[in-house]
Amino acid sequence: MPAESRQQVTAKRATARVFFALWPSAESAGELGQIAREAAARFGGRATRPESIHLTLAFLGNVPEARLPALLAVAAAVSAEAFTLSINRLDFWAHNHLLWAGCSAPPAQLAELVSTLCEALRVAGFKTGRAGGEFSPHVSLVRRVPAGAVSSADCPLPVGTLRWPCSRFVLVRSQLSATGSNYRIIGEFPLAGESRG
Repeated sequence: MPAESRQQVTAKRATARVFFALWPSAESAGELGQIAREAAARFGGRATRPESIHLTLAFLGNVPEARLPALLAVAAAVSAEAFTLSINRLDFWAHNHLLWAGCSAPPAQLAELVSTLCEALRVAGFKTGRAGGEFSPHVSLVRRVPAGAVSSADCPLPVGTLRWPCSRFVLVRSQLSATGSNYRIIGEFPLAGESRG
């Protein structure tokens, strides 16, 4: 097979592991990172690095690199309102040893953004990891929490309210390494209007 043809075949097979997310400001990420470090010190496990903190909107997994321009175009056409997340609870999922942060009352605009984005992706032929499952907004803070370290009586854990203004969503490429996942934002998409809480 000629070298040019091999390159074309390789390019067609090349994939990118991607997801759409809300990405916090450096200030919000720093505050959430501090909560993660304190929780990891208390319960054990691995705190999420502040630069990796996010809230996943739609996970696509491995997508052919050749389809990334189409994916960016789909997201650019999504119209949704800006909003503010009030992160005011910490909870624990024992089945995957994960301590997470979230909202006791997620804003309606968040659900609308996820619904609009996932429908646009479906129409364009992209599949999301939810596959009809219910959206459960959360920010992963501590992974690999030892079994039994957090009891159901502990949850939800007391935490103050952290306000996270959301004026954009992003497309992120994830690459696995020995130290965990490394994320790189490859597209940003503004949300309309003023952020409201």
